[in-house]
Amino acid sequence: MKVFTQILLTSAVLLSLARAEVRIKDIVKIETSHQTSLIGYGLVVGLNGTGDRTTGSRGSVFTVQSISNMLERFGITVPRDDLRTRNAAAVMITANMPAFGRSGSQFDVTVSSLGDATSLEGGVLLMTPLRDAAGNYFGMAQGPMSIGGFNVETEGGERVRKNHALVGRVPDGGYLTIDPPNQSFNLAEPVKLFLIEPDFSTAKRIAERINKALSPSGDTLFYAQPVSSALVELSLPDSASSQAHAVSFIAAVETLLVNADIEARVVINERTGTIVAGGNVTIGEILISHGNLTIHTKARPVISQPQAFSTGGQTVVTQITDTQVFEAEAKTGVIKESATVSELALALNTLGLKPRDIIAIFQAIKQAGALRAKLIIN
Repeated sequence: MKVFTQILLTSAVLLSLARAEVRIKDIVKIETSHQTSLIGYGLVVGLNGTGDRTTGSRGSVFTVQSISNMLERFGITVPRDDLRTRNAAAVMITANMPAFGRSGSQFDVTVSSLGDATSLEGGVLLMTPLRDAAGNYFGMAQGPMSIGGFNVETEGGERVRKNHALVGRVPDGGYLTIDPPNQSFNLAEPVKLFLIEPDFSTAKRIAERINKALSPSGDTLFYAQPVSSALVELSLPDSASSQAHAVSFIAAVETLLVNADIEARVVINERTGTIVAGGNVTIGEILISHGNLTIHTKARPVISQPQAFSTGGQTVVTQITDTQVFEAEAKTGVIKESATVSELALALNTLGLKPRDIIAIFQAIKQAGALRAKLIIN
């Protein structure tokens, strides 16, 4: 009963969200607000003997080379064969450049072990250059790491682990050293609004809402034009003669409310038995029949002994098998044409189905062509 109640509540909430208006800023991305991926290679030091091994056939050779190169920059020359340290580890740093970032803008970076270290707990990331896919350097990363777990291993082979200790984060550990390109608006070109969830109806409504709000006295001025299901072009007015004016104009546009259209979807997670259905999902007329068959087999021991004072025979232990078949009463439900998720949940509730059975029924409804929604199975 609890599962079906959750399905009803979920569908009711999603239905109310589908009918509610949302801000344009919540469903679109400005063209220059995309985040560029950054990557870098560096060293983490200060580990408590849990870093990369520097000796043996399984040692991390690149870690030794990195440490040797770093020491040479400080005027310290150490033969690589003489390096013995388990307090350092080679890592890869990944991050996303902040939207509209400028030189000095800070952002979080993710640090992942590259060698055979057992834990990065307590480590400090040394200064690491960050670059994009084209090899252009944009920033640096450095700072103490936050793991959120631990990995302890004793000499006797015992091991205690919490979370994953080979990946951590450095909060505000990255910062831009140069201004990224294309972070300003071209006043002579339209500003592109990219829909987070592409949809032709939503793109059309966004353009109509902007034009209606910006056209004075009912004049037909087309500031916004829908180009595709994922793009709306917004032309800046003639009064926007500077970047500050463009920012003010876009700030006024992105707070406008629009009724976004939501695609009908049913999302199923078979591993957890979770079902989430949108309120705009409809179902054609179908018949659902469900019944359970349970077979219970048990064996009980039987001891056979010879008669008293018998000179022959021996005690024998055997088993008698008892098989019982229980078949639950089959229940049949009929779903009417254009039924909603709420009506389907009520019908399945009357059949007394469990989440696993509901998942199988949703798949069967889709195969029957009666589910008017996109079925997503994770």
